[in-house]
Amino acid sequence: MGFGFNLFCIFILLPLLALLFILWLISPKKIFIKTIGWIFIVVFSLIVVSGITRTLTAKKVLSKDDYYGTYVIDRDIIPGKQADWQYDHFRFEIKDNDSIYFYVTDKDRILQTYKGKILTVKPYESERLAVHMPLRSHHVLRTV
Repeated sequence: MGFGFNLFCIFILLPLLALLFILWLISPKKIFIKTIGWIFIVVFSLIVVSGITRTLTAKKVLSKDDYYGTYVIDRDIIPGKQADWQYDHFRFEIKDNDSIYFYVTDKDRILQTYKGKILTVKPYESERLAVHMPLRSHHVLRTV
């Protein structure tokens, strides 16, 4: 949990629980112990939900192996005429020999192939992909 949760526990939750426990010792009514039980259940539930949420929403740390594969436009995620045109005309593949193959296609027929090299740099926790294409390549592949 975070710093705010710790402050909440120290300055609000623990004094409240101590007060309820003292009140229960003074006058042994079941309401005080039930309230303490419900507070523990709620706090424990919040901790569990927070842990599950943190696990499900954690950023994936990428390595070089995560980049290998074939890439095409996913028309379910990006629908429309432009996506259909890109799907029919471009695709690329990154192989484990650190090469990238960019295909200019006419639907399933490959018209031209551009070959380049890839490497990964790690300026942050995840590795970043760097693509190096020859000077004479497709305009989609040019970088400044």
